[in-house]
Amino acid sequence: MALYQFKAINENGQPVSGEIEADSRDAALGLVAGRGLIPQTAKKKSGGSDIMGFLNNLPLPGRLVKTKDLILFTKQFKTMVHAGVSIVQVFQILEDQTENPHLRKAIARMVADIREGRSLYQAFSDHPRIFPRLYCAMIRAGEESGALPEIMDRLIYVITHEEKVKNDIQGALRYPMFVLAVLGGAFLVLLTFVVPRFVDIFEQGGVEIPLPTRICMMMYTFLSQFGGYMLLTAGVLVVAGFYYVRTDTGRLMKDRLLMGLPLIGQLLVKSAMSRFSSIFSILQASGVGVLESLRVLTDTIDNAAIAVEFKKIRSQLEEGRGISGPLRRARYFPPMVVSMVAIGEESGNLDGMLKEISDHYDAEVEYATKRLAEALGPLLMVAMSAMVGFFILAIFKPMWEMANIV
Repeated sequence: MALYQFKAINENGQPVSGEIEADSRDAALGLVAGRGLIPQTAKKKSGGSDIMGFLNNLPLPGRLVKTKDLILFTKQFKTMVHAGVSIVQVFQILEDQTENPHLRKAIARMVADIREGRSLYQAFSDHPRIFPRLYCAMIRAGEESGALPEIMDRLIYVITHEEKVKNDIQGALRYPMFVLAVLGGAFLVLLTFVVPRFVDIFEQGGVEIPLPTRICMMMYTFLSQFGGYMLLTAGVLVVAGFYYVRTDTGRLMKDRLLMGLPLIGQLLVKSAMSRFSSIFSILQASGVGVLESLRVLTDTIDNAAIAVEFKKIRSQLEEGRGISGPLRRARYFPPMVVSMVAIGEESGNLDGMLKEISDHYDAEVEYATKRLAEALGPLLMVAMSAMVGFFILAIFKPMWEMANIV
């Protein structure tokens, strides 16, 4: 989203101006009109003339509010709305109780928006780095249907479910990544501090340097001469890669590459199917249309490769086709998902079928996560054994020969 400077006229005929975040100029004018003002102009605020403007336009990692804080906020909001507390009073209470400064600032802004006559959906959607599109879509569905507490119950389930799946996958990868980091550190320490000292001893003792030791010395010489350049190049590549994978092209390339990997690719596909079916089911049960549901899924699926397929499906649905046909021609969607969606579409129980798919893939993700952890264990053991064996040949073999000479 970009920052727009707007000029408008209020209900008393007085000119007013300000700033507003929006996806486009038309969206900015619409948001201004939603505040009860008569919009006149909206110009995109330039941020490239100074260093702060440049930094503000860089894509920042993560969201401003942790998931646990968002879940707590949603539960408190739902409870007070269900008890009949007015929306303005709900926000005022939450503003006093919220510890996260970003969330507290957003709540204060939403109080002002609600007092100006804006809808609840508009107030939430002005803070995309705190409330994702799925969250705002559910708020809109609850606001329009008059069943906001019930919709927020489903929203809490979705957020909690997503966090659980995410933590399961991260938990399966955390130990292997830690072991690889330790192995890499041990390799560098042995290569740069241990082996060179032993080589000096071997040369003074007249021992012939074996091939593994010569390889270690070649690597040590290369690191000592070009290590600084390699470290600098690696740092530049990491930073450039970090920002590249946050662009649309980079995100698409990264997701397609990961989904093509053995074990990890299947886990990501199953996780995406679980996310797709659970979110789609909740949106359908909440009265959100199929096209709008696909728009929400495109932005919230957190997988650019599958998001591209959703865009294709949505364009075919706009031509008047059912969802099962385009889904069958899309990539990454298993036949079971397509068949169950087709049955749900024909029987008029699409949200129920999607819930069944979600339950199935929740179990599949759990099984695939355990399988990944079990498969990585032997691979790490082989890597550790290979490294230990290499350094044994590089150090202890010449030591044995020197002992024989003595």
